[in-house]
Amino acid sequence: MAKYDYIIAGGGCAGLSLLYRLLQDPVLQNRSILVIDKDDKKNNDRTWCFWEKEPGLFESIVHAKWNTLEFLSTDFQEKLDLGAYTYKMIQGIDFYNFIIDFAKKFSNVTFLQENIISINSVENLAILRTDNASYSAKYIFNSTSIFNPKITEENSLLQHFKGWVIKTKQPSFNPEVGRLMDFRVSQENGATFMYVLPTSTTEALVEYTLFSPTLLDKEKYSLELKKYISQELNIDTYEITHEEFGVIPMSLAKFNHNPQKNIVNLGTAGGFTKASSGYTFQFIQKNVAEIVANLKVDKNPNQPLSFTQKRFNWYDRTLIDVLLSKKLTGKDVFTKMFKKISAEKILAFLGNESTFLEDISIMKTLPLKPFLVSGIKQFKE
Repeated sequence: MAKYDYIIAGGGCAGLSLLYRLLQDPVLQNRSILVIDKDDKKNNDRTWCFWEKEPGLFESIVHAKWNTLEFLSTDFQEKLDLGAYTYKMIQGIDFYNFIIDFAKKFSNVTFLQENIISINSVENLAILRTDNASYSAKYIFNSTSIFNPKITEENSLLQHFKGWVIKTKQPSFNPEVGRLMDFRVSQENGATFMYVLPTSTTEALVEYTLFSPTLLDKEKYSLELKKYISQELNIDTYEITHEEFGVIPMSLAKFNHNPQKNIVNLGTAGGFTKASSGYTFQFIQKNVAEIVANLKVDKNPNQPLSFTQKRFNWYDRTLIDVLLSKKLTGKDVFTKMFKKISAEKILAFLGNESTFLEDISIMKTLPLKPFLVSGIKQFKE
């Protein structure tokens, strides 16, 4: 059985983010590392968006950025100044190539394309088995679905979306202004909005996004995209240059950070997808930075949640419970927030960076009773 210091199970955003930070650290960069995934990561299968105040670790591969975003609803429309924040987009293929090319400079890093069957802890080792072989390590960092809880219509909403990158012959977009949420579309299937991020005057990502317990028929996503592009963007002729579909759990189910000894869950598997919004990229970065800091001083990489992390998890669970119970719609919640609170403060709140007093000011914009009932329920659980 081949033995490594660290095994990274899953070579997506979380696994590669951890790999890059390990290789950036002088203390850890020479550890033997195995990265194993069933896919070769040669497709542009994801687009990640996030916000931050300063140039970040992946600034060189940011595809586009915005300091102004639009929020549109039936009774409220506004261009939002993001203040100190910049909203950024990274394409999956750029991210994969950037980190894999960097890692290939290190002889202590091994990449394998194999199907993972199981991950277990035995005494002081973690063991990963594939269709072909078994591998062991002091720690396995897992971002596969092996330890995921059961997702049901009773405990979860799904954020599901279909996005098209469209290209026009004539200038059709303002690349300085993105459209964060447009709730003017039908809400018959749950919280539903369009998302438009122009990367030039002739190109934009247009995404149809829903928060609901179940997926739609495949044709419905395309029909709604076509309708919106024609009726709201007033574009009749365009080329679809890229298409992506995704499903992100927004769940009350408990995602375990540390399912077994010497096994650490990353990304969505570890609960680092923001349950109330579906954003993941920025929370992965904070988590893997903390893991590397702990490994560097020979501490267990999986530390208990801080009070602040628990606080924001409670907020997320409360909102999910409100939406699941249909006490309020997603359209109502986000419209009330953006009507009364600055975009900068809302982004701080959604990024788990706000103060408790700022949290209170945001909560005051929402009806007390449904959130109080759901908040008490989630606090008990």
